[in-house]
Amino acid sequence: MNEKEFKHTSDQDLLEQFYRNNDKRVLGILLQRYTLLLLGVCMKYLKNEESAKDAVQQIFLKVIHELPRYRVQYFKSWLYMIARNYCLMQLRKHDVRATKELNENIIDEEFPLQLELEKEKLLSLIESSLDELNEDQKTCITLFYLEKKSYQQISGQTGFSLMQVKSFIQNGKRNLKLLVEKKLRNE
Repeated sequence: MNEKEFKHTSDQDLLEQFYRNNDKRVLGILLQRYTLLLLGVCMKYLKNEESAKDAVQQIFLKVIHELPRYRVQYFKSWLYMIARNYCLMQLRKHDVRATKELNENIIDEEFPLQLELEKEKLLSLIESSLDELNEDQKTCITLFYLEKKSYQQISGQTGFSLMQVKSFIQNGKRNLKLLVEKKLRNE
């Protein structure tokens, strides 16, 4: 089992397969997809290649241990948070003052935790609102944004004309935005 076999399988599908069968090989595919991303995140925080490589290995172990215990919906975001927290803990062990400064800079400039939490909340609202769209819009939005299919592929799969696909995506996106905004106002 290698990454090429699962090239067109979404993270969500792989996660579902992992939760259904507790298949560690599937988890390996997911981790393999994000190894370079993890290394980059760890390099950014730790500023040392060897420390970053060690951190990636430790994060892999943590993910293998933690993932079965939680129902993760957005693997990439969850993995990023695990990596970020691990790196910050490593920095705290070495220099509390430097960590505080680094934390403040990163939060202010690049990855504010509040924005990350808002993003998770927004993704959850989008997911629940998607079910409220009419079936044609829901199908086209799902195929285009979640499965990364082209208009042509969607047309072939659904039997809709290219103009219909474009219209369903545009109207679905607008309706999705309205539904999410309504839910945000009612909170």
